[in-house]
Amino acid sequence: AAAACSIATVSRVVTGRAPVSGPLQKRVVQAALQLGFPLAPAQGNRRAVLGVLVPSLTNPVFAGVLAGVEQAAQANGLSVIMGQSNYDTAREVAVVGTLIAERPVGLVMTVCDPAHSEALAQVRDQRLPAATVYNENVPAELGAVFAARYLDAVDADAAGREVPACWRPLFRSRRHPGVRPVQFALAGVNAHIGHDLPMAVVDTCRALGVCPADLHRDFERVGVLLAALEDRIREELMPGPDVLDIADPLVHLMGAWSLDQAREAAWCAARVLWPLRAFPEVYAEFTGRLDAGVGLVGRCLLTPLPTGP
Repeated sequence: AAAACSIATVSRVVTGRAPVSGPLQKRVVQAALQLGFPLAPAQGNRRAVLGVLVPSLTNPVFAGVLAGVEQAAQANGLSVIMGQSNYDTAREVAVVGTLIAERPVGLVMTVCDPAHSEALAQVRDQRLPAATVYNENVPAELGAVFAARYLDAVDADAAGREVPACWRPLFRSRRHPGVRPVQFALAGVNAHIGHDLPMAVVDTCRALGVCPADLHRDFERVGVLLAALEDRIREELMPGPDVLDIADPLVHLMGAWSLDQAREAAWCAARVLWPLRAFPEVYAEFTGRLDAGVGLVGRCLLTPLPTGP
């Protein structure tokens, strides 16, 4: 009744033993999802399809994931259908429902919150094979050390102590009327990834008795999280095209900074810092220069801009 069709039609959709029109098939599947009714995998002579869910194709990491999935799928005689959640959990559930309605042989997914994902639960209820990508948790050690560096900077500012040079421009400019919210947000990401991340890698290696190469996969996971954050910053805080034009200084300023390049520089810095531990004076000078250099980029990102015509 929920699908407004006969029991025989539902049976044909569920078993895949007879053809059903596309719109009717989708209607039956959507009703089954709402009722929590498990569906059998696609059968018969229908074309095999693989569903893909990513947060955003504007993030080059997920664009790369889609390209790799498409290549592997084509090599195995599968076509690919995909959807984007735009980092919205409600949209994520809706997109997965649409993908399931296409009766795929399986799904490749990156969800917003794997521990509490309704979309993943939906897939499990339908007994569909699914693989998650970039949904592994960042190791507690690296994540805690990384986060602690920002929290230490906040505590230092609150207590009137000297703040690291990479964070100093943000604390000094936070009330400036000519600095836009998107500038503050990206300057914060710049400080966190440019200085805090390589220092956190070194500190974590020391604590665990490993070298940076052993943490490279974990470093990449952190980078994916920051890339997702950058996407949201640009989408939510950057004024729309009805407000900006190509000549607007904010467009040029925000376009001058690249998270991918900052992440590559952070990994390079971590690899250089690791062997320099044996030379304390050189190590201290390098870390000081790294801090100052990232702070200089932050000051550029926080350049006050005109607020009106």
